[in-house]
Amino acid sequence: MNLRNTFGWLRANAFRVLNALLSHLPARKFSSFGLAPGQIGAIFIINLERQPLRLHRTLRELNRFRTESGISLVSITKTQPAVDARDGRNVASTADVDPEYLLGDQLYVQPNELLEHFFGVNEPVTMTRQEVAVARSHIEVWKAVATGETEHVLILEDDIWFRPGARALIDRAWIAAQSRFPDSKGPDLLYFSYQNADGTAERRDVCRNLFRPGRGLWFLSGYVLSREGAQKLLLAMPVKGPVDMWMNRRFDELRTLALSSPAILQRRDGGSDNSYSVIPYLARAGVIDADEVAPPPRVAAGPLLVWCSGEAKESVAMALSMLGLRVRVFDLGDAMIGVDDLSAILADFDALVAPKIESQLLVKLAEDTKLKFLIDRSDRRPFDISGVARSNVAEFCDGGTDSARWAILCDFLGLPQPIAAYPDARPFEWRLFRDDRDHKIYSRKSVEWLAPLSDSSAWALRPASGWPSEPDPMSSALTEIYPLVDSSIGQDLSDFSPLDETFPGNLASFEHQCVEQELGAATLTLRACPNPKLTRPYRSGALVSYASHQHGRFEADIKAARGGGLVTGFFLHRAGPRQEIDFEITGNDTTSVLLNVFFNPGDAGTNAAYGYRGSPCRIPLGFDASNDFHRYSIEWRPDSITWAVDGRIIHRRGSWDPTPVPHLPMKLHFNLWASRSQEFAGQLEPACLPAVAQIRSIRISR
Repeated sequence: MNLRNTFGWLRANAFRVLNALLSHLPARKFSSFGLAPGQIGAIFIINLERQPLRLHRTLRELNRFRTESGISLVSITKTQPAVDARDGRNVASTADVDPEYLLGDQLYVQPNELLEHFFGVNEPVTMTRQEVAVARSHIEVWKAVATGETEHVLILEDDIWFRPGARALIDRAWIAAQSRFPDSKGPDLLYFSYQNADGTAERRDVCRNLFRPGRGLWFLSGYVLSREGAQKLLLAMPVKGPVDMWMNRRFDELRTLALSSPAILQRRDGGSDNSYSVIPYLARAGVIDADEVAPPPRVAAGPLLVWCSGEAKESVAMALSMLGLRVRVFDLGDAMIGVDDLSAILADFDALVAPKIESQLLVKLAEDTKLKFLIDRSDRRPFDISGVARSNVAEFCDGGTDSARWAILCDFLGLPQPIAAYPDARPFEWRLFRDDRDHKIYSRKSVEWLAPLSDSSAWALRPASGWPSEPDPMSSALTEIYPLVDSSIGQDLSDFSPLDETFPGNLASFEHQCVEQELGAATLTLRACPNPKLTRPYRSGALVSYASHQHGRFEADIKAARGGGLVTGFFLHRAGPRQEIDFEITGNDTTSVLLNVFFNPGDAGTNAAYGYRGSPCRIPLGFDASNDFHRYSIEWRPDSITWAVDGRIIHRRGSWDPTPVPHLPMKLHFNLWASRSQEFAGQLEPACLPAVAQIRSIRISR
């Protein structure tokens, strides 16, 4: 897997200059490439058809070299179309690829004590769409090699270059590789490009030019495969897990060798939209860390007006949001939009779906060259589009494949197609992307919108002056509803499980030993960590529900921890895409509560986890939450979120206030953690440890 670091445009530009200079040097001959027996007789480049520039660069790189007979390497090169992850049909389960694998397969290639400590070798992992597509792309090349007439073929991905000295290194290694197997036709598999798995690669039979790998090589950017080797790989299918990981299990089954050091490297000036299935586990185990997951920039693709019918309205709104546009949806009961109203709305939103616009204004809008119009193919159109510039209007069809539907939107807006599946429609009653902000501001002293701690993204508006508002005094108490789960958690943990993991920004590792049941309550204890193998300096406890829940009321009696740097959390959370509804009490101010919402668009499985700060506000409690138990409630409905303490509503949000309301099932969490950010929770004082937070009961109602 490619976990390349990006060092910025300076490094990329320096690489381009170097590569351009090398391309003007006289072509050099490879003695290892040619059409004679015992030579590498062909080259395959795996290339996405929508990435012609990458293919051009690779061909230009190959044109720097000649075969032994003096012809360009390009003359023995073929292009193998890559499988595109953007087409859902291409990444569906097949007999060739099994997308389910175990974390032990990852640990076999690159052992890691933290990863094994938190999850064990039998933790199931599912490949991403990109990983499935990459595996299938290599398999298609193997099929071509296995049925072809060339004995040895170099297989390249389309983002490579030959490092200085590569020609001499490859030629010496090829001679050495042939001599390693005098009774056969040479190696089955020879790595020209690889990454040593954190320095743990097992090297056997080492000589100056080669070694025989036992395990520990990432990447399949450049490797020589024999016809017999390709046949062996096809017989060993299905590929189970990322293909470069799976290949490590085949080393002993094939005549496998690797260069003493890589001769082919990945380009330093190209981006990648790859996504790796193991990354969330590395983050949860604390192997990788980050203080911030910045949201992508809001795209400059609007303003866009959309008219479509039926369920298409809901799905196209979600799709546009996934592309990075800020979207507002309108319904039949909404007021008619005039000139002044439209200007104000477009100041906040990039795309308006099914807006009701005055007929005279529509005529003027048709002449506006800055506006784009997306209209379905039905006869119900709000105005005559014949006068609109052809480049500013597109017809939308809600049928067809994911790729086809994405193509209509992305080609029209000039945006790259996402890898994620095209979203399904949600019920219109959920009011996703409607503007339900409460413009009645009830003044409330001491309430703080934490603007410096808020994300700026396509999925969060900047709140109006006076936000957050006081809840309507006529409806400040929660009504009684039927409980689904009513658990005295100090005596029964059957609906919840202790966690063994962590997350970026947390200085503590969660361990089940830090969760204790006693005296009718579950106690989470945060203390200094005596285990030097763990990368976090503290240990603490966390609980999570076994089941995921979609909408309902979630209540718990909680006594928070006191002390700078500590955070007691009671919240709903999901990943893929990340969505979250928070109650958090920071130990540096236990007389107030931090309320927050994180929203990322898409259906379940969408790889979107943007946002580090969310849209928080701090509200005074009127008591010290660390002195005694109090009941904290989150009432999550399709169109709103309500927070209450001891039955008294303290805050309510609707859609776009300032984010859309999360719409996918989430699990319920309770934890005690140590914040890396002093701005968020203050500085952690070791004298305050051990610290405890307690939860006495949890009630889930619907």
